[in-house]
Amino acid sequence: MAEKFFVTTALPYANGPFHIGHIMEYIQADIWVRFQRMQGHQVHFVGADDAHGAPIMLKAEAEGISPQQLVARIAAGRPRYLQGFHIGFDHWHSTDSPENVALSQDIYRRLKAAGLIYSKPVEQFYDPVKGMFLADRYIKGECPNCHSKDQYGDACEVCSTVYAPTDLIEPYSVLTGARPVLKTSDHLFFRLSDPKCIDFLDGWTTAPGRLQPQVANKAREWLSGKDDQALGDWDISRDAPYFGIPIPDAPGKYFYVWLDAPIGYLASLQSYFASGKARANGEPRSFEEFLAAPDTKQIHFIGKDIIYFHTLFWPAMLRFAGPPYKVPDNVYVHGFITVSGEKMSKSRGTGISPLRYLDIGMSPEWLRYYIAAKLNANVEDLDFNPEDFVARVNSDLVGKYVNIASRAANFITRHFDGALAYAGDVEALRGQAAELARQVGESYEAREFGRAMREIMAYADRINQDFDARQPWVLAKDPAKRAELQDICSRTLYGFKLLSVLLAPVLPEVGARVARELYGLERAFGWPDALELPQRVNAYRHLMTRVDPKQLDALFEAESPAAAATAAAAPAAPARAAGSAAKAGAAAAAPATISIDEFKRLDLRVARIVAAEHVTGADKLLKLTLDLGTGTRTVFAGIKSAYDPAALTGRLTIMVANLAPRKMKFGVSEGMVLAASDESGGPYLLSPDSGAAPGMRVS
Repeated sequence: MAEKFFVTTALPYANGPFHIGHIMEYIQADIWVRFQRMQGHQVHFVGADDAHGAPIMLKAEAEGISPQQLVARIAAGRPRYLQGFHIGFDHWHSTDSPENVALSQDIYRRLKAAGLIYSKPVEQFYDPVKGMFLADRYIKGECPNCHSKDQYGDACEVCSTVYAPTDLIEPYSVLTGARPVLKTSDHLFFRLSDPKCIDFLDGWTTAPGRLQPQVANKAREWLSGKDDQALGDWDISRDAPYFGIPIPDAPGKYFYVWLDAPIGYLASLQSYFASGKARANGEPRSFEEFLAAPDTKQIHFIGKDIIYFHTLFWPAMLRFAGPPYKVPDNVYVHGFITVSGEKMSKSRGTGISPLRYLDIGMSPEWLRYYIAAKLNANVEDLDFNPEDFVARVNSDLVGKYVNIASRAANFITRHFDGALAYAGDVEALRGQAAELARQVGESYEAREFGRAMREIMAYADRINQDFDARQPWVLAKDPAKRAELQDICSRTLYGFKLLSVLLAPVLPEVGARVARELYGLERAFGWPDALELPQRVNAYRHLMTRVDPKQLDALFEAESPAAAATAAAAPAAPARAAGSAAKAGAAAAAPATISIDEFKRLDLRVARIVAAEHVTGADKLLKLTLDLGTGTRTVFAGIKSAYDPAALTGRLTIMVANLAPRKMKFGVSEGMVLAASDESGGPYLLSPDSGAAPGMRVS
């Protein structure tokens, strides 16, 4: 029975272009959507820009344009990314839209009528020159713990102390430099702690299959008040000046961006229906009817950094706003994307520009396949490794998949004018195909894309092995073996068609070309085509080239001309400090020369490792405590594969002492240790000669 889906991805903030993390999420959702459509299900796949908030307001002001002009400029660049990577949203909209204003204000009124909105005074820092309340990111001052200057209003990047903005010494506004003053304003709150909200969320988060186990467990922690912290209410208002949606019964107040952002999903859907595209997609009902219908499934794909909003506030808002609003059926959460084990960073040569990827001629379907091959249904980070990317694409897509058609089709067109014929038990062949299609379909449905790709490539191996075992190049020389030649090539080309159908959600362009050019279909593949034996093929046309490793060099060089030099400044992977940046895709060429003054900017110090320990949840990191003679520093180093922590204690090493602290999910890394490595081995920590002492400068 055909199902009906409303599918979204997280809304990107409209103050900059898409990055590779956006593209990864959109590819994941797009693969799942394409699979559902191949099953005959109806899917409405919409997205939008998250267009409100103080950062956009201030950026537009700095550029001398309106927030609307800034958002429009960013939005104008979106299609190039989406079309370039074959991401098939049905509609793209903006939270700064009439639909979102109306829906946000309607939901607010309904929540207020349900007794879930209240007001209370809040004391905050206020910039008297700018005339606005300041979020923590716009306040700096002296750390109350270590007295480091120019620290933000929530945590010190030097000593990692967490504090309130009011704890800062000599605070100042980063917007004007003025000393902020404390000022009280009435804020509106959503009563998330209300027992009826808690009861609802207890049931919603524990519904079988709704959330991944890791996500459900985290939501239950929040709901249970772990560490004696009761679930707090949610501040949903901001004071003018603010770029957002006015609160209808509170002059001078605006909805906090996180209230109206998820409502943007609904606003985009409503705009999509108003455009007539939903009807063209086979949906006869109105927006309200579709949304409220019991057969409509609402699915969200999001990153792990926004679980809190999507598993607590969002479903509670929808539940107590009432029909036609309905709670999500599923929230599917994914991890982040890293590059060679490191968090993405343009300055370190480990960022990936999606547009640069396309501009240098790299196939979008290479990336779609690579991402699919590494994705599963868990909340795990996905690592882009350049060497693995080249090997996997060239081996799987070209060496295994495309190779099948290029070898077999030439025999059929040359000797049989394109006609296929099967000898023996074709039902057994169909049976094998049906079983593979079932297994792969279940994997797609469960978002176990990596498992699906493994199943597909294992079958491709079987096809190639059978083809080689029958030696059609030998059969072609013997007229008496003509029927056998046609049979093996026909079976091989049916196998290729089967694989093309199963890969179509991941490789939509290649799949469409195969259907049209090789098998003569005037439409894209549907899932039932997997079981239809083809009777003819056309001449084979080249489908895909191999990845040239030089393209990876060009991809990362474009992100940072100084990537080879700055890769050494990555606290997460100090083993890369000795010129192994090529392993992250950065240029392997000799770095540009620097002056002695530039070298003197590096503060290299002797340090003693006073403690070393494993980092829970990290595959490559050790946590080092380093004594510099005047105090200790914490550094996270990517040397776990080479060193036992117990063997490091007491050892002297060299560290970069003036590297800016880097926030990581495991803590703050306050420098880096130096190590050497290359393709043949490493990392090898650098050690000073005997007589050196902690704190000595290296020059």
